[in-house]
Amino acid sequence: MIGILLTIIAAILVILGIFRIVRGDLLWGIVLIIVGLLVGPGGYSIFG
Repeated sequence: MIGILLTIIAAILVILGIFRIVRGDLLWGIVLIIVGLLVGPGGYSIFG
C-alpha cells in the first residue's frame, strides 16, 4: 500500500516538474523532478 502511494506522489512531483520547466521555471522543475525520483519506490528511494 505504501509503495503505491509513494509511486503516485513521485509521479505527481515529476509531472509538476515537467510543467514548471515548460513554463520557464527551470530550477524548480529540476528540483521537483529530482525529489520525485528520490521519493519513488523504483530506482533511488530515500525511504528504502
